[in-house]
Amino acid sequence: MKKTITLLFAIACLGFSSQKERAFDVGEWFKFRIHYGLINAGYATLEVQEAVRNNKKVYHAIGKGYTTGMSRFFFKVDDTYESYFDKETGEPYQFVRRIDEGGYTKNQEGFFNQSNNKVLVKDYKHKSEMLYNFPDKTQDILSTFYYLRNYPTIDKLKVGESIAIDMFFDGEVTKFKLKYLGNQDIDTKFGVVPTMIFRPYVQSGRVFKEQESVTVWISDDDNKLPIRIKADLAVGSLKADLDGFKGLKYSFRVKAKP
Repeated sequence: MKKTITLLFAIACLGFSSQKERAFDVGEWFKFRIHYGLINAGYATLEVQEAVRNNKKVYHAIGKGYTTGMSRFFFKVDDTYESYFDKETGEPYQFVRRIDEGGYTKNQEGFFNQSNNKVLVKDYKHKSEMLYNFPDKTQDILSTFYYLRNYPTIDKLKVGESIAIDMFFDGEVTKFKLKYLGNQDIDTKFGVVPTMIFRPYVQSGRVFKEQESVTVWISDDDNKLPIRIKADLAVGSLKADLDGFKGLKYSFRVKAKP
């Protein structure tokens, strides 16, 4: 359950785009409602701000996920993920991970040195530091999704084809893979939205099980916003639906208003 919530929260930040211009910009914000059946389980938000790292302006993405109501009573979640990454290359400079998931807590910061492919992870909970190696073009968990928003060939994929990227998470570099399943128009609170459908996988035996049954619906427009995420569980399923947005760089495409 803990890893499923983490994956759902991360994917809620996901979008794709093949245009030359960025699919996002400073000021973008969107919110997801996460529910288990008819029960409102919580919310996830993501916004893009601007910061300075290495004497240059960079993107600062801030993601938060939290449970509400009775869900909070049974399983409290208060997660914050942050990433500072280059506006041109998408390379990460720093990540922040502060989580509390049913009493399981982490408080970490990671600092990427792109010149020698090493990341220094400071664990404030355990008062320790660890240095890890990573291959070229590795992303952190949050910058991964912004990097993919501008992936150059995403719209050229054929049904059944996949793309993969190296992602650093929990002291490991793992392959994050996305399989393209096709297109679908779905009903939302905003109306009927044309979407692209993807199935995310993570290398088996690493951070998540490869068999994780998660499906993602992405708006088929220049924003490539996540519209819906569904994770099938042993009993029932968790769903996340786009609940609100502002500051989008492009017009949000809706075929029919509600």
